Amino acid sequence: MSTSGKKVAFHTLGCKLNFSETSTIARDFRDEGFERVDFSEPADIYVINTCSVTENADKRFKSIVKKAQSVNPDAFVAAVGCYAQLKPEELADVDGVDLVLGATEKFKITQYLNDLSKNDFGEVHSCEIQDADFYVSSYSIGDRTRAFLKVQDGCDYKCTYCTIPLARGISRSDTLQNVVRNAEQIAAQDIKEIVLTGVNIGDYGKGEFGNKKHEHTFLDLVKALDQVDGIERLRISSIEPNLLKDETIDVVAQSRAFVPHFHIPLQSGNNEMLGKMRRRYRRELYVDRVNRIKKLMPDSCIGVDVIVGFPGETDAHFLDTYTFLQELDISYLHVFTYSERDDTPAATMEGRISLKKRKKRSKMLRGLSAKKRRAFYESQLDSTHEVLFEGENKKGFIHGFTENYVKVKTPWDPALVNTTHEVQLKEIDEDGLLRFSFTEENQGVMA
Repeated sequence: MSTSGKKVAFHTLGCKLNFSETSTIARDFRDEGFERVDFSEPADIYVINTCSVTENADKRFKSIVKKAQSVNPDAFVAAVGCYAQLKPEELADVDGVDLVLGATEKFKITQYLNDLSKNDFGEVHSCEIQDADFYVSSYSIGDRTRAFLKVQDGCDYKCTYCTIPLARGISRSDTLQNVVRNAEQIAAQDIKEIVLTGVNIGDYGKGEFGNKKHEHTFLDLVKALDQVDGIERLRISSIEPNLLKDETIDVVAQSRAFVPHFHIPLQSGNNEMLGKMRRRYRRELYVDRVNRIKKLMPDSCIGVDVIVGFPGETDAHFLDTYTFLQELDISYLHVFTYSERDDTPAATMEGRISLKKRKKRSKMLRGLSAKKRRAFYESQLDSTHEVLFEGENKKGFIHGFTENYVKVKTPWDPALVNTTHEVQLKEIDEDGLLRFSFTEENQGVMA
Protein backbone atom coordinates (compact mmCIF):
# COMPACT_ATOMS: atom_id res chain seq x y z
CA MET A 1 0.00 0.00 0.00
CA SER A 2 1.37 3.40 -0.97
CA THR A 3 1.22 5.85 1.93
CA SER A 4 2.43 8.88 -0.02
CA GLY A 5 0.06 11.76 0.63
CA LYS A 6 -2.03 9.77 3.10
CA LYS A 7 -3.24 11.58 6.20
CA VAL A 8 -3.74 10.23 9.73
CA ALA A 9 -5.48 11.80 12.73
CA PHE A 10 -5.50 10.77 16.39
CA HIS A 11 -7.86 11.16 19.34
CA THR A 12 -6.70 10.17 22.82
CA LEU A 13 -8.97 9.36 25.74
CA GLY A 14 -7.83 8.97 29.33
CA CYS A 15 -4.51 9.34 31.06
CA LYS A 16 -1.11 10.88 30.42
CA LEU A 17 0.19 7.40 29.64
CA ASN A 18 -2.20 7.16 26.71
CA PHE A 19 -0.98 10.52 25.40
CA SER A 20 2.63 9.32 25.50
CA GLU A 21 1.72 6.16 23.60
CA THR A 22 -0.37 8.02 21.01
CA SER A 23 2.64 10.22 20.24
CA THR A 24 4.85 7.18 19.81
CA ILE A 25 2.33 5.52 17.47
CA ALA A 26 2.05 8.80 15.54
CA ARG A 27 5.82 8.84 14.99
CA ASP A 28 5.55 5.32 13.50
CA PHE A 29 2.97 6.63 11.02
CA ARG A 30 5.24 9.55 10.17
CA ASP A 31 8.11 7.15 9.51
CA GLU A 32 5.80 5.26 7.12
CA GLY A 33 5.14 8.43 5.13
CA PHE A 34 1.82 9.56 6.62
CA GLU A 35 1.03 13.21 7.29
CA ARG A 36 -0.51 13.88 10.70
CA VAL A 37 -3.51 16.23 10.78
CA ASP A 38 -5.92 17.39 13.46
CA PHE A 39 -8.83 15.07 14.28
CA SER A 40 -11.27 17.71 13.06
CA GLU A 41 -9.71 17.65 9.58
CA PRO A 42 -10.25 15.16 6.71
CA ALA A 43 -7.96 12.14 7.06
CA ASP A 44 -7.55 8.74 5.42
CA ILE A 45 -7.29 7.00 8.79
CA TYR A 46 -8.51 7.98 12.25
CA VAL A 47 -6.89 6.28 15.25
CA ILE A 48 -8.74 6.41 18.58
CA ASN A 49 -6.72 5.52 21.69
CA THR A 50 -9.33 4.34 24.18
CA CYS A 51 -9.68 4.32 27.97
CA SER A 52 -11.53 1.89 30.21
CA VAL A 53 -11.62 3.80 33.48
CA THR A 54 -15.07 5.41 33.24
CA GLU A 55 -18.42 3.77 32.68
CA ASN A 56 -19.14 6.14 29.80
CA ALA A 57 -16.17 4.86 27.79
CA ASP A 58 -18.41 3.18 25.23
CA LYS A 59 -20.61 6.26 24.76
CA ARG A 60 -17.60 8.52 24.34
CA PHE A 61 -16.04 6.13 21.87
CA LYS A 62 -19.19 6.00 19.71
CA SER A 63 -19.45 9.78 19.63
CA ILE A 64 -15.81 10.11 18.54
CA VAL A 65 -16.31 7.56 15.74
CA LYS A 66 -19.34 9.55 14.56
CA LYS A 67 -17.26 12.73 14.62
CA ALA A 68 -14.63 11.12 12.39
CA GLN A 69 -17.26 9.81 9.99
CA SER A 70 -18.91 13.22 9.77
CA VAL A 71 -15.61 14.64 8.50
CA ASN A 72 -14.83 11.76 6.12
CA PRO A 73 -17.40 8.94 5.81
CA ASP A 74 -14.94 6.85 3.79
CA ALA A 75 -12.09 7.08 6.31
CA PHE A 76 -10.59 3.96 7.90
CA VAL A 77 -11.20 3.94 11.68
CA ALA A 78 -8.94 2.05 14.10
CA ALA A 79 -9.41 1.60 17.85
CA VAL A 80 -6.49 0.84 20.18
CA GLY A 81 -5.82 1.04 23.91
CA CYS A 82 -7.29 -0.27 27.15
CA TYR A 83 -10.95 -0.47 26.15
CA ALA A 84 -9.91 -2.13 22.89
CA GLN A 85 -8.14 -4.82 24.93
CA LEU A 86 -10.99 -5.35 27.39
CA LYS A 87 -13.97 -5.17 25.01
CA PRO A 88 -12.63 -5.71 21.48
CA GLU A 89 -15.81 -7.27 20.06
CA GLU A 90 -17.96 -4.42 21.43
CA LEU A 91 -15.79 -1.84 19.70
CA ALA A 92 -15.66 -3.89 16.50
CA ASP A 93 -19.47 -3.87 16.41
CA VAL A 94 -19.63 -0.07 16.44
CA ASP A 95 -20.74 1.19 13.05
CA GLY A 96 -17.79 2.60 11.12
CA VAL A 97 -14.99 0.82 13.03
CA ASP A 98 -12.65 -1.14 10.75
CA LEU A 99 -9.83 -2.33 13.04
CA VAL A 100 -9.45 -3.05 16.78
CA LEU A 101 -6.00 -3.70 18.26
CA GLY A 102 -5.23 -4.90 21.79
CA ALA A 103 -2.48 -4.18 24.30
CA THR A 104 0.49 -5.49 22.33
CA GLU A 105 -0.80 -5.08 18.78
CA LYS A 106 -1.34 -1.30 19.03
CA PHE A 107 2.39 -0.65 18.68
CA LYS A 108 2.42 -2.51 15.36
CA ILE A 109 -0.62 -0.81 13.89
CA THR A 110 1.00 0.11 10.58
CA GLN A 111 1.68 -3.60 9.96
CA TYR A 112 -2.08 -4.28 10.04
CA LEU A 113 -2.89 -1.76 7.32
CA ASN A 114 -2.90 -3.76 4.07
CA ASP A 115 -5.08 -1.08 2.53
CA LEU A 116 -7.40 1.58 3.87
CA SER A 117 -10.63 0.23 2.40
CA LYS A 118 -13.63 0.21 4.71
CA ASN A 119 -14.48 -3.19 6.21
CA ASP A 120 -18.00 -4.61 6.47
CA PHE A 121 -17.12 -5.74 9.99
CA GLY A 122 -14.49 -4.54 12.44
CA GLU A 123 -11.37 -6.71 12.33
CA VAL A 124 -10.01 -7.67 15.77
CA HIS A 125 -6.43 -8.50 16.74
CA SER A 126 -6.23 -8.81 20.52
CA CYS A 127 -3.76 -10.85 22.56
CA GLU A 128 -4.36 -12.74 25.79
CA ILE A 129 -3.38 -10.24 28.46
CA GLN A 130 -0.72 -12.58 29.89
CA ASP A 131 1.11 -12.11 26.57
CA ALA A 132 1.47 -8.38 27.31
CA ASP A 133 4.77 -8.95 29.05
CA PHE A 134 7.18 -6.85 27.00
CA TYR A 135 7.91 -3.15 27.25
CA VAL A 136 7.55 -0.47 24.57
CA SER A 137 9.21 2.90 25.22
CA SER A 138 6.94 5.90 24.66
CA TYR A 139 6.91 9.64 25.11
CA SER A 140 4.85 12.55 23.81
CA ILE A 141 6.57 15.38 22.04
CA GLY A 142 5.72 18.19 19.66
CA ASP A 143 2.07 18.71 20.58
CA ARG A 144 2.38 20.12 24.11
CA THR A 145 4.57 22.48 26.15
CA ARG A 146 5.41 19.54 28.39
CA ALA A 147 6.26 15.96 27.48
CA PHE A 148 4.81 12.81 29.02
CA LEU A 149 7.59 10.26 29.46
CA LYS A 150 6.47 6.67 30.01
CA VAL A 151 8.77 4.84 32.42
CA GLN A 152 6.61 1.85 33.44
CA ASP A 153 3.59 -0.15 32.26
CA GLY A 154 1.15 -2.68 33.72
CA CYS A 155 0.34 -3.41 37.36
CA ASP A 156 0.67 -6.36 39.74
CA TYR A 157 -1.71 -4.87 42.31
CA LYS A 158 -5.15 -6.44 42.67
CA CYS A 159 -7.38 -3.53 43.70
CA THR A 160 -10.92 -4.90 43.66
CA TYR A 161 -12.40 -2.10 41.49
CA CYS A 162 -9.70 -1.86 38.82
CA THR A 163 -9.52 -3.23 35.27
CA ILE A 164 -6.06 -1.88 34.46
CA PRO A 165 -4.19 -5.16 35.10
CA LEU A 166 -6.66 -6.83 32.72
CA ALA A 167 -6.09 -4.13 30.11
CA ARG A 168 -2.32 -3.64 30.41
CA GLY A 169 -0.87 -6.78 31.95
CA ILE A 170 1.93 -7.28 34.46
CA SER A 171 4.17 -4.59 35.89
CA ARG A 172 7.23 -3.96 33.74
CA SER A 173 9.68 -1.09 33.31
CA ASP A 174 11.82 0.62 30.74
CA THR A 175 15.56 0.37 31.29
CA LEU A 176 17.14 3.27 33.14
CA GLN A 177 19.39 3.85 30.14
CA ASN A 178 16.40 4.13 27.79
CA VAL A 179 14.54 6.50 30.08
CA VAL A 180 17.53 8.81 30.36
CA ARG A 181 18.09 8.65 26.58
CA ASN A 182 14.43 9.55 25.94
CA ALA A 183 14.67 12.44 28.39
CA GLU A 184 17.74 13.72 26.54
CA GLN A 185 15.87 13.51 23.22
CA ILE A 186 12.99 15.48 24.71
CA ALA A 187 15.40 18.10 26.10
CA ALA A 188 16.91 18.49 22.62
CA GLN A 189 13.47 19.57 21.36
CA ASP A 190 13.42 22.59 23.72
CA ILE A 191 10.61 21.16 25.83
CA LYS A 192 10.82 22.65 29.30
CA GLU A 193 8.95 20.09 31.39
CA ILE A 194 8.76 16.30 31.56
CA VAL A 195 5.99 14.48 33.41
CA LEU A 196 6.88 10.91 34.42
CA THR A 197 4.02 8.57 33.67
CA GLY A 198 3.07 4.90 33.86
CA VAL A 199 0.43 2.68 35.43
CA ASN A 200 2.23 2.27 38.76
CA ILE A 201 5.40 4.34 38.47
CA GLY A 202 6.49 3.78 42.07
CA ASP A 203 7.00 0.13 41.08
CA TYR A 204 9.65 1.26 38.59
CA GLY A 205 12.49 -1.22 38.16
CA LYS A 206 10.36 -4.36 38.20
CA GLY A 207 10.70 -6.18 34.89
CA GLU A 208 13.38 -3.76 33.70
CA PHE A 209 15.32 -6.52 31.99
CA GLY A 210 12.46 -8.97 31.53
CA ASN A 211 12.56 -10.35 35.07
CA LYS A 212 10.77 -9.52 38.31
CA LYS A 213 13.96 -8.49 40.10
CA HIS A 214 14.47 -4.77 40.67
CA GLU A 215 17.72 -3.79 38.97
CA HIS A 216 16.89 -0.17 39.77
CA THR A 217 14.34 1.57 41.98
CA PHE A 218 12.15 4.63 41.51
CA LEU A 219 14.64 6.52 43.68
CA ASP A 220 17.44 5.57 41.24
CA LEU A 221 15.28 6.87 38.39
CA VAL A 222 14.64 10.19 40.12
CA LYS A 223 18.32 10.71 40.86
CA ALA A 224 19.37 9.85 37.28
CA LEU A 225 16.81 12.13 35.62
CA ASP A 226 17.72 15.02 37.89
CA GLN A 227 21.12 15.00 36.20
CA VAL A 228 19.80 15.33 32.62
CA ASP A 229 20.87 18.67 31.14
CA GLY A 230 18.34 20.87 29.39
CA ILE A 231 15.21 19.92 31.33
CA GLU A 232 13.99 22.75 33.52
CA ARG A 233 11.22 20.79 35.25
CA LEU A 234 10.50 17.18 36.10
CA ARG A 235 7.11 16.31 37.54
CA ILE A 236 6.02 13.01 39.10
CA SER A 237 2.53 11.94 38.07
CA SER A 238 0.32 9.70 40.23
CA ILE A 239 2.31 7.53 42.69
CA GLU A 240 0.99 5.07 45.27
CA PRO A 241 1.49 6.27 48.89
CA ASN A 242 3.14 3.00 49.94
CA LEU A 243 5.67 3.37 47.11
CA LEU A 244 6.47 7.04 47.77
CA LYS A 245 9.40 6.49 50.11
CA ASP A 246 10.94 8.95 52.55
CA GLU A 247 14.15 8.94 50.53
CA THR A 248 12.33 9.98 47.35
CA ILE A 249 10.56 12.85 49.11
CA ASP A 250 13.91 13.95 50.55
CA VAL A 251 15.57 13.93 47.12
CA VAL A 252 12.72 15.89 45.49
CA ALA A 253 12.95 18.48 48.26
CA GLN A 254 16.62 19.10 47.37
CA SER A 255 16.27 18.51 43.64
CA ARG A 256 17.50 20.74 40.83
CA ALA A 257 14.58 19.95 38.50
CA PHE A 258 11.89 17.93 40.30
CA VAL A 259 9.05 20.22 41.31
CA PRO A 260 7.13 20.26 44.62
CA HIS A 261 3.97 18.67 43.25
CA PHE A 262 2.69 15.20 44.13
CA HIS A 263 -0.45 13.36 43.09
CA ILE A 264 -1.09 10.54 45.54
CA PRO A 265 -4.14 8.24 45.22
CA LEU A 266 -6.06 7.76 48.46
CA GLN A 267 -9.39 6.29 47.21
CA SER A 268 -10.91 6.26 50.71
CA GLY A 269 -10.15 7.89 54.04
CA ASN A 270 -11.74 4.98 55.88
CA ASN A 271 -9.56 1.97 56.71
CA GLU A 272 -12.38 -0.56 56.40
CA MET A 273 -13.07 0.65 52.85
CA LEU A 274 -9.36 0.58 52.02
CA GLY A 275 -9.34 -3.06 53.07
CA LYS A 276 -12.34 -3.88 50.85
CA MET A 277 -10.63 -2.11 47.97
CA ARG A 278 -7.52 -4.20 48.65
CA ARG A 279 -5.31 -1.15 48.85
CA ARG A 280 -1.80 -1.70 50.22
CA TYR A 281 -1.79 0.93 52.97
CA ARG A 282 -3.99 2.45 55.63
CA ARG A 283 -4.83 6.08 56.14
CA GLU A 284 -2.20 6.54 58.85
CA LEU A 285 0.51 5.99 56.23
CA TYR A 286 -1.16 8.54 53.98
CA VAL A 287 -1.07 11.14 56.73
CA ASP A 288 2.62 10.39 57.24
CA ARG A 289 3.35 10.96 53.53
CA VAL A 290 1.51 14.29 53.46
CA ASN A 291 3.14 15.52 56.67
CA ARG A 292 6.64 14.67 55.46
CA ILE A 293 6.09 16.45 52.12
CA LYS A 294 4.70 19.55 53.80
CA LYS A 295 7.48 19.62 56.40
CA LEU A 296 10.19 19.63 53.73
CA MET A 297 8.25 21.58 51.04
CA PRO A 298 5.67 23.85 52.76
CA ASP A 299 4.47 25.33 49.44
CA SER A 300 4.09 21.96 47.74
CA CYS A 301 0.91 21.02 45.92
CA ILE A 302 -0.66 17.65 46.79
CA GLY A 303 -3.47 16.18 44.70
CA VAL A 304 -5.61 13.25 45.85
CA ASP A 305 -7.70 10.60 44.03
CA VAL A 306 -10.88 9.53 45.83
CA ILE A 307 -13.59 7.00 44.92
CA VAL A 308 -17.11 7.54 46.28
CA GLY A 309 -19.95 5.04 46.39
CA PHE A 310 -17.84 1.89 46.62
CA PRO A 311 -19.94 -1.18 47.61
CA GLY A 312 -20.60 -1.18 51.34
CA GLU A 313 -19.67 2.48 51.86
CA THR A 314 -22.14 3.62 54.51
CA ASP A 315 -22.91 7.24 55.37
CA ALA A 316 -20.55 6.86 58.33
CA HIS A 317 -17.74 5.55 56.07
CA PHE A 318 -18.22 8.47 53.68
CA LEU A 319 -18.30 11.09 56.42
CA ASP A 320 -15.12 9.55 57.84
CA THR A 321 -13.48 10.09 54.44
CA TYR A 322 -14.88 13.61 54.14
CA THR A 323 -13.64 14.64 57.60
CA PHE A 324 -10.27 13.01 56.99
CA LEU A 325 -9.77 14.98 53.77
CA GLN A 326 -11.11 18.19 55.28
CA GLU A 327 -8.45 18.09 57.97
CA LEU A 328 -5.60 17.01 55.68
CA ASP A 329 -3.18 19.61 54.29
CA ILE A 330 -3.87 18.86 50.61
CA SER A 331 -4.47 21.07 47.56
CA TYR A 332 -7.16 19.49 45.38
CA LEU A 333 -9.13 16.28 44.76
CA HIS A 334 -9.86 14.14 41.73
CA VAL A 335 -13.21 12.59 42.58
CA PHE A 336 -14.34 9.38 40.88
CA THR A 337 -17.90 8.11 41.22
CA TYR A 338 -17.64 4.34 41.56
CA SER A 339 -18.93 2.38 38.57
CA GLU A 340 -19.14 -1.39 38.27
CA ARG A 341 -16.51 -2.83 35.92
CA ASP A 342 -16.88 -6.30 34.43
CA ASP A 343 -14.55 -9.00 35.73
CA THR A 344 -13.62 -7.14 38.92
CA PRO A 345 -14.35 -8.49 42.44
CA ALA A 346 -16.08 -5.26 43.48
CA ALA A 347 -18.73 -5.67 40.78
CA THR A 348 -20.26 -8.61 42.67
CA MET A 349 -19.85 -7.26 46.20
CA GLU A 350 -22.89 -6.73 48.41
CA GLY A 351 -23.94 -3.30 49.62
CA ARG A 352 -24.42 -1.59 46.28
CA ILE A 353 -24.88 2.18 46.68
CA SER A 354 -27.66 3.92 44.77
CA LEU A 355 -26.61 6.15 41.89
CA LYS A 356 -28.39 9.07 43.53
CA LYS A 357 -26.32 8.67 46.69
CA ARG A 358 -23.09 8.22 44.71
CA LYS A 359 -23.71 11.47 42.85
CA LYS A 360 -24.56 13.32 46.07
CA ARG A 361 -21.33 12.18 47.73
CA SER A 362 -19.36 13.05 44.61
CA LYS A 363 -20.83 16.56 44.61
CA MET A 364 -19.90 17.02 48.27
CA LEU A 365 -16.28 16.05 47.66
CA ARG A 366 -16.03 18.20 44.55
CA GLY A 367 -17.21 21.11 46.67
CA LEU A 368 -14.53 20.29 49.22
CA SER A 369 -11.96 20.15 46.42
CA ALA A 370 -12.89 23.67 45.28
CA LYS A 371 -12.44 24.93 48.86
CA LYS A 372 -9.09 23.15 49.18
CA ARG A 373 -7.79 24.57 45.89
CA ARG A 374 -8.95 28.07 46.82
CA ALA A 375 -7.25 27.84 50.21
CA PHE A 376 -4.04 26.59 48.56
CA TYR A 377 -4.10 29.42 46.03
CA GLU A 378 -4.71 31.97 48.80
CA SER A 379 -1.70 30.60 50.67
CA GLN A 380 0.43 31.44 47.62
CA LEU A 381 -0.62 35.09 47.30
CA ASP A 382 2.28 37.59 47.33
CA SER A 383 4.80 34.78 46.81
CA THR A 384 7.19 34.60 43.86
CA HIS A 385 7.24 31.63 41.48
CA GLU A 386 8.46 30.52 38.06
CA VAL A 387 5.62 30.11 35.54
CA LEU A 388 5.87 27.96 32.42
CA PHE A 389 3.39 29.26 29.83
CA GLU A 390 1.31 26.92 27.67
CA GLY A 391 0.78 27.10 23.91
CA GLU A 392 -2.97 27.63 23.56
CA ASN A 393 -4.99 30.80 23.15
CA LYS A 394 -8.04 30.34 25.38
CA LYS A 395 -10.55 33.13 24.87
CA GLY A 396 -7.81 35.74 24.57
CA PHE A 397 -5.72 34.46 27.47
CA ILE A 398 -2.59 32.37 27.83
CA HIS A 399 -2.34 30.06 30.83
CA GLY A 400 0.64 28.71 32.68
CA PHE A 401 1.61 26.75 35.76
CA THR A 402 3.98 27.53 38.58
CA GLU A 403 6.37 24.79 39.65
CA ASN A 404 3.93 23.93 42.46
CA TYR A 405 1.00 23.67 40.05
CA VAL A 406 -0.78 26.96 40.60
CA LYS A 407 -2.59 27.86 37.39
CA VAL A 408 -2.28 31.47 36.25
CA LYS A 409 -3.44 33.49 33.26
CA THR A 410 -2.54 36.67 31.40
CA PRO A 411 -3.72 38.24 28.11
CA TRP A 412 -2.60 36.23 25.10
CA ASP A 413 0.94 36.90 23.95
CA PRO A 414 2.49 34.36 21.55
CA ALA A 415 5.97 35.41 22.66
CA LEU A 416 5.27 33.81 26.05
CA VAL A 417 4.58 30.32 24.67
CA ASN A 418 6.94 27.68 26.12
CA THR A 419 8.87 30.25 28.15
CA THR A 420 9.36 30.53 31.89
CA HIS A 421 9.10 33.80 33.81
CA GLU A 422 9.39 34.79 37.43
CA VAL A 423 6.15 36.31 38.67
CA GLN A 424 4.58 37.52 41.88
CA LEU A 425 1.12 36.08 42.52
CA LYS A 426 -1.32 38.91 43.19
CA GLU A 427 -4.99 37.97 43.29
CA ILE A 428 -7.52 35.24 42.53
CA ASP A 429 -9.93 36.08 39.71
CA GLU A 430 -13.54 35.07 39.11
CA ASP A 431 -12.43 31.83 37.42
CA GLY A 432 -10.38 30.81 40.43
CA LEU A 433 -7.09 31.46 38.61
CA LEU A 434 -4.33 33.67 39.90
CA ARG A 435 -3.40 36.97 38.39
CA PHE A 436 0.18 38.13 38.77
CA SER A 437 2.80 40.73 38.02
CA PHE A 438 5.99 39.94 36.17
CA THR A 439 9.29 40.51 37.93
CA GLU A 440 12.72 40.86 36.27
CA GLU A 441 12.60 42.28 32.72
CA ASN A 442 8.81 42.74 32.82
CA GLN A 443 8.74 44.49 36.17
CA GLY A 444 5.51 46.31 36.79
CA VAL A 445 3.47 44.71 34.00
CA MET A 446 0.17 43.52 35.48
CA ALA A 447 -1.57 40.44 34.15
